[in-house]
Amino acid sequence: MTDRRETAREVEALLFAAAGPLTLEDLSGRLPEGADVAGALEALATLYDGRGVVLANIAGGWRFQTAEDLAWLMTEERDEPRRLSKAAQETLAIIAYHQPVTRAEIEAVRGVQASKGTLDVLLELGLVRMRGRRRTPGRPVTYGTTDAFLEHYGLANLADLPGMAEMKAAGLLSLDIPADFTVPNPADPAPDEDLLDLGEPPEFHVDFVGEDEEET
Repeated sequence: MTDRRETAREVEALLFAAAGPLTLEDLSGRLPEGADVAGALEALATLYDGRGVVLANIAGGWRFQTAEDLAWLMTEERDEPRRLSKAAQETLAIIAYHQPVTRAEIEAVRGVQASKGTLDVLLELGLVRMRGRRRTPGRPVTYGTTDAFLEHYGLANLADLPGMAEMKAAGLLSLDIPADFTVPNPADPAPDEDLLDLGEPPEFHVDFVGEDEEET
């Protein structure tokens, strides 16, 4: 049996080096067989509780992040994130709540033609991905949200999205959605959809300084 304290140290090192949240499976795959990853995460959560950096469960994985009550300290140091246009925000909301959804279905909800540029921006930012193809004539591509979407908005999963009533009041959801509509899991295949295989291994930073983002 691997020493629990040493396992906690190893998990701590992996989480600090990771570019994004790591799942239990990601961590277990990098640690010796028999390592108590769940126990190590519990120990780290207790250790970091109340500190400036805390252990958080985001997008189905774990990462270290600044404590919420200290976020104000970072306001002068952070670059202004790229702002989404109103059309992009509406499109993203529709995809999040209606996924898997095709371009034509997005247009039907918004009532206007979906701009290719709007979807390109969401794909480029990694907030949206091509999920699969509908089993209908023309085999249209279906879209869904990504783990980066959950991470960006600080959500553990899609169940943490704002309530449908709130989104409908803001005009970001179709007013005629079925009464039995529930928030979907983008990992689950739809009955009339063939999923694309887009799995990738977890990414790790290889240096302390990253490359500058390209301006668009």
